[in-house]
Amino acid sequence: MGPHERWTALLDILGRDGRLDVGKAATELGVSAATIRRDLDHLSEQQLLTRTRGGAAPASVAYDLPLRHKSSRFAEQKSRIGAAAAALIPAGSVVGINGGTTTSQVARALVTQPVLAPAPGSGGGVEAVMDEGIVYTIVTNALNIANDMAVRRTVKLVVTGGVARPSSYELVGPLAEPTLVRVHLDYAVLGVDGFDMKVGATADHEGEAAVTAQMVARASRVILVADSSKLGRASFARVCTADAVAVLVTDTDADDAFLAEARAAGIEVVVA
Repeated sequence: MGPHERWTALLDILGRDGRLDVGKAATELGVSAATIRRDLDHLSEQQLLTRTRGGAAPASVAYDLPLRHKSSRFAEQKSRIGAAAAALIPAGSVVGINGGTTTSQVARALVTQPVLAPAPGSGGGVEAVMDEGIVYTIVTNALNIANDMAVRRTVKLVVTGGVARPSSYELVGPLAEPTLVRVHLDYAVLGVDGFDMKVGATADHEGEAAVTAQMVARASRVILVADSSKLGRASFARVCTADAVAVLVTDTDADDAFLAEARAAGIEVVVA
C-alpha cells in the first residue's frame, strides 16, 4: 500500500469512526505505528485532520475532504481504466473531461504517457498547436483536474465558469454552460454514477449531469470511463443515452453479459 492509498484509508477511517487511534489504524492497515504517525503528521499539515494524543480527530474546518483524498473504492481498477482511456486519445486532441475519481486518473495518465501520433486527417491545425509545445487542449469543469493541469506546459487548459460543488469540485449551473457552447471537442471523457443500456449514462446530481451533457453534445467521440460497480446502475439525472457512447472503458470485474450487450449496441468495450 502506497502513501496516497494509506492517506485515503486513514481519512476513510476518520470519517467512519469520527476519531482515529494510531494503534488500531496500524493494525487495520497492516503497517507500523511509526508509519501511521508520519501519515497523520502529513495530513495534519494539509489541514485535513487535527492531531490528538495517540491519534487524530476531524479538522475544525468543514469535513469535506478534497476529492483526491476521499475514500475511493476500486482505486487500482480506476488507475488502470485511466491509463487505458488515455491511450485512446492521440496528441493534438481537444478533450473535455468532467469531474470524478476515474476521470482524474484519465487526466493524469494523459499528460504523463508517451506522446501518441496526431489523429489521421486531423489537419494542419494539430501540427501548428503541437509546434507551440501544446500536446493536448483540455476543457474541464472540475477544479481538481484544472489544478493538476494548470502546471503542465504541454496542456492548453480551458476551465468553465460555474458554481463549485464542495463534494465533487465540479463547476455547475448556468455559468458553466456558455463556455461549452462555444467549443468543439474531439473527445469527451465522462465519469458517471451509473451506466445502464436502457437508461444511458446518469449522475446523482442534476447540475453535474447538465454540464456533462453539454460536453457530450460538443464531442465527436464520447469515451465513458466506469468501474464495474457503475454498470447496470441508473442514477437520478440522465447525461446521455447509451447510443451516444462510442467507447466504454471498464475493469475486469465487469459483468460479461452487460459487456456483450454493450458490444451488440455498437459500443467499443475496453477492459483494463
